[in-house]
Amino acid sequence: MGPVRALHGVERDGRIVASLDDISAPVPAAGEVLLEVAASGVNRADLLQIAGQYPSPAGEPPGLGLEAAGTLPSGARVCALVAGGAHAEFAAVPEGQLIPLPASMDFPTGAAIPEAFLTAFLNLAVEGGLEPGHTVLVHAGASGVGLAAIQVAKYLGARVAATTRTRAKLEAMEAAGADLVLQSRGGEFAQAIEARWGRDAVHVVLDPVGQATVAGDLAVLAPRGRVIMLSAMSGGAATLDLGIVLRKRAEIRGSTLRARPRSEKAALVARFRRELLPGFEAGSLRANVDAVVPAAQAAEAFERMRADANTGKLVLRWRER
Repeated sequence: MGPVRALHGVERDGRIVASLDDISAPVPAAGEVLLEVAASGVNRADLLQIAGQYPSPAGEPPGLGLEAAGTLPSGARVCALVAGGAHAEFAAVPEGQLIPLPASMDFPTGAAIPEAFLTAFLNLAVEGGLEPGHTVLVHAGASGVGLAAIQVAKYLGARVAATTRTRAKLEAMEAAGADLVLQSRGGEFAQAIEARWGRDAVHVVLDPVGQATVAGDLAVLAPRGRVIMLSAMSGGAATLDLGIVLRKRAEIRGSTLRARPRSEKAALVARFRRELLPGFEAGSLRANVDAVVPAAQAAEAFERMRADANTGKLVLRWRER
C-alpha cells in the first residue's frame, strides 16, 4: 500500500487550520489489525493535541483521532477505540479495542460510539460503582460524553440529573432520558437538585467542568459518593470544604481513558460488548450525532466544538460508502 491521507492541524492567528497530508500507510504490529476508516469521531482531545497540550501516549500513533469506524480486511464492519491516528484513511487498531457494528448502523453513527460511550461506561460502572437505584449527576450533559452518560446511567437503572450552560440544549438531555435537566453556569444546580430529590441525593457525579462545579458536586453528594473528574474546562484550581469531604466520606477521583494500558482498554471493551452492545442492537442506546463533516472540512468541526456549538458528537467522513 502506498501513502494514505491523514489529518493534521495547527493553530494559526487564533484559528485552527487543518490539512490532509500524505503519510506512510500504518503497518499493524502483533495484536493489531488494519482498519479502512470510513468515519472518525471528533473529541476535545483533538483540540488539546492541536494546541500542543495533549500528545499521544508513548508508543502509540502520534496522529490525531481517538475513534473510528470502518471495515477490516475480513469484511467485518466495526468501530474502534485508539490512542491516536484515527483521523486517517487507514489506522492500525489493537484487536481488543474493536466493537462490531450492529447490521443497521452506518459508519458515522458507529464512529460516534467508542470514546463517548466507553468513557461513560468506564466512569459510571467501573470508577463510579454505579448500582441500580442510584442517582447520577452529569455536567456538560449535551456533549457527546454527556448524552452517552445519561443513556448509560438510565440503561443501568439509575436516576439522572444533567446540566448544560445553554438553554437550547436542555431538550436534547431530556430526550436522552434525563429525569431532571438544568441550565447552570456554576453551583446553582445544587439547590435545584435538593429541591427535587432532597439533600445528599447524588451517588455519582461525572464532572468535566471542574473549578465552577466541584463545590456544588460535594453539596449534593450522598454519603460515600464519588465525584469523577473527567476534565477541568472551567479551570483546575478549586477551593474545597474538606469538612464536607470528611463528613460524607466522599471520593474525588480523576479519570482519563486515553493513557490507560491496552490491557485495561481491552477488558473495558470486552465488558462493554457484553453489557451494553445489546442495547445498541435493540435500539435502547443510540449515538447522538450533531453533524457529519467531510474530512477535508475538519477545521469547521474543530471550530464548532471549540465554540461549544455542538449537541452530541461531530464526525468526519472519509469515504462515501
